[in-house]
Amino acid sequence: MQSTDLSGTLKNLCLTHFVERFQAEAERCEQEGINHVDYLTALARGEWERRQHQRIERLLKHSKIPRDKRLSDFEITRIPGLSPTLIHRLADGEFIDHCENILIFGSPGAGKTHLCIAYAREWCLKGRRVLYTSACKLVQELLRAKQAFQLDQAIKKLDRYEVLVIDDLSYVTCDRNETDVLFALLAERYEQRSIVITSNLMFSQWHQIFKDEMTAAAAIDRLVHHATVLELNAVESYRMQHAKGRNKSNHKELA
Repeated sequence: MQSTDLSGTLKNLCLTHFVERFQAEAERCEQEGINHVDYLTALARGEWERRQHQRIERLLKHSKIPRDKRLSDFEITRIPGLSPTLIHRLADGEFIDHCENILIFGSPGAGKTHLCIAYAREWCLKGRRVLYTSACKLVQELLRAKQAFQLDQAIKKLDRYEVLVIDDLSYVTCDRNETDVLFALLAERYEQRSIVITSNLMFSQWHQIFKDEMTAAAAIDRLVHHATVLELNAVESYRMQHAKGRNKSNHKELA
């Protein structure tokens, strides 16, 4: 078979890396005295790495992560009592296999959004299907689906994601319709898929979100049954701390 025929066959098989590298690898292996098995192994490994890279790029795109936040930039030492071991263990994503949840509480500026975005990125890099969304946006999308009599389909569509990251739950002021769609989602994912939630309000204040103590209690019961709770009790807002740092730098320059 001529190289042009082989190239066409490889294209038909969607072996892009083989198409791009088979001649160059053949020359290299011939020069280095590498046998045909190692030659094919090198090409196959390259094809696998290319496909993994493309898959991760798709996962990151579909995750809808709004900003590029890194776990390495999250200042764990700012948070009293927060375990670095636990933070990095959760990044491994093993909890996803057990359909467990992560609940992140803390005051504004404590780093909740930074942490959940950084986690979403880490999980995508490990090949997990993740969706990031704000609680307000999610509730509005579910409400529109309910009004179109497609709520079940919308919730099933979210089921394709192994992890659903819901940021800023405390900014949702639910009326009965909003409470119903949010609870329906939480109930559907219970012990089936993982949820990550951030909130400024602790559980004792969730009646402000659901406007119904029984619904709040039922939602909390499902979320905490298999969950890790992180409390980011920072002494000072991360944004405020950095703003003060910039002001000090400006004063030094002016002095």
